[in-house]
Amino acid sequence: MSETKSPLPRQVADAYVDDLIALDPVTGTYLGVKESSTRLPDYSPAGQEALARLARATLARLDEAERQPGADSDVERRCGRLLRERLTAELAVHEADEHLRAVGNMHTPGHAVRDVFTVTPQQTEEDWAAIAERLRAVPGALAGYRESIRLGLDRKLFAAPRPTATYIEQLTEWTDTDGSGRGWFEDFAAAGPDALRAELDEAARAATAALAELRDWLRDVYAPAIEGAPDTVGRERYAHWSRYFNGTDLDLDEAYGYGWAEFHRLLGEMRREAEKILPGAGTPWVALAHLDEHGRHIEGVEEVREWLQGLMDQAVADLDGTHFELAERVRRVESRIAPPGGAAAPYYTAPSEDFSRPGRTWLPTMGQTRFPVYDLVSTWYHEGVPGHHLQLAQWAHVAENLSRYQATIGGVSANAEGWALYAERLMDELGYLKGPEERIGYLDAQMMRAVRVIVDIGMHLELEIPADSPFHPGERWTPELAQEFFRAHSSRPADFVESEVTRYLTIPGQAIGYKLGERAWLLGREKARERHGDAFDLKAWHMAALSQGSLGLDDLVDELARL
Repeated sequence: MSETKSPLPRQVADAYVDDLIALDPVTGTYLGVKESSTRLPDYSPAGQEALARLARATLARLDEAERQPGADSDVERRCGRLLRERLTAELAVHEADEHLRAVGNMHTPGHAVRDVFTVTPQQTEEDWAAIAERLRAVPGALAGYRESIRLGLDRKLFAAPRPTATYIEQLTEWTDTDGSGRGWFEDFAAAGPDALRAELDEAARAATAALAELRDWLRDVYAPAIEGAPDTVGRERYAHWSRYFNGTDLDLDEAYGYGWAEFHRLLGEMRREAEKILPGAGTPWVALAHLDEHGRHIEGVEEVREWLQGLMDQAVADLDGTHFELAERVRRVESRIAPPGGAAAPYYTAPSEDFSRPGRTWLPTMGQTRFPVYDLVSTWYHEGVPGHHLQLAQWAHVAENLSRYQATIGGVSANAEGWALYAERLMDELGYLKGPEERIGYLDAQMMRAVRVIVDIGMHLELEIPADSPFHPGERWTPELAQEFFRAHSSRPADFVESEVTRYLTIPGQAIGYKLGERAWLLGREKARERHGDAFDLKAWHMAALSQGSLGLDDLVDELARL
């Protein structure tokens, strides 16, 4: 009788994905698993603990797998590093009971329940029958979520008041999108087939009623109970979240200093570009305000969607074969307009595992119909090509050479956001930001990422503003000062800035990963260049780097330097 071989790290990781999908059908839908389309996760405390048990059991299996012959190969080692780091970070957040405070303007179970419908298959009557069943699951999913945050309330584990208020406003919009009493779910279900009309409408109304019930409870019970609680999380909680989003235990004071160094460097560059646009402007933001009125614009929502599609298509055509080698299915990416009622920032959704649903960029219009070009070009290099799309679609493309886990759910936020910011810089290095409008827009976006490091760390840790700061030197950060500082050093409108600061209060430690991740990618490239000397091949390095899956920042630099 032959012995059963013990699994290696990649097999352990892929078994974890299968087990996770069974517990979390939202993840299954994003991966393109059709069987997930009818269900929603259990967001109750019991459901959250089931996820934690799975993580602990997987780590125990990984311990055994890493002792097996062959576990020290490059592919197994990278997968094991990632799986151990990710599950350890996720468990630290869980064991700190952060799931009992999951209230804010993004990344809550309420957002997940709504957003998953936008990526649920909608092509056939069978698809819509699954959607109807998933709509019927909304009340139960939201009830479980409410059970979790009610337990947090009982234990005095409070969410931040400001993000809570914003979340209540979002839920109000989702339950009545246009003032007619018709909610987001009803609008969504209206696209379904006539044969299922009564079933879809009934399920959609019940889903909207569940949203309204959650909104009313948050407004009438939760918000009054947390009044006076801090909006910031403090150093200990911040350390858990920064590890979760960055994949390493950061020296937060060093990172804060780096943010300020980048702020001063970028400010000098922006001033030089501003002189080309509006001589004597005084500050770069006067020049940017001038561009808001007199710079190049795209008029119309559908027109801007088409323009962004063209920008990405051109980038694919130019970069494929020169700086990247792209498979045909990776070349496809779609530009979309984001559904109303979400955060103000653009975003990207990855393709399904089989590419039947392509990667998509999403532009929130926030009611606008006129869009300045300077604010779009580098942002779409970030969200689309060569940014998020090339990395995440390439992971899906090479999934068989990695593991399903590495190619999909094992992503580290700072790795992905760092690559996307590196992609913006790469396009600048390659000369794609040809005029001062495009270049000051890129620098403004870079400045926003430096400001994020400063204010996200600064306000949550209540750090002192340095003496050489042009803004309130010697004072300690508060959310109010963070918003004022952001507004003074950004071209973004006031509602965007307010949404951004609320975002940092909702998901502490995530926003710093853009700049810190970019630093890791640049350091890894430099180390690889030093290692190879004149033989360094940037195209080959890009493809090897994009084909190794995700890693936390310290592990990322180490692995990039080996390529």
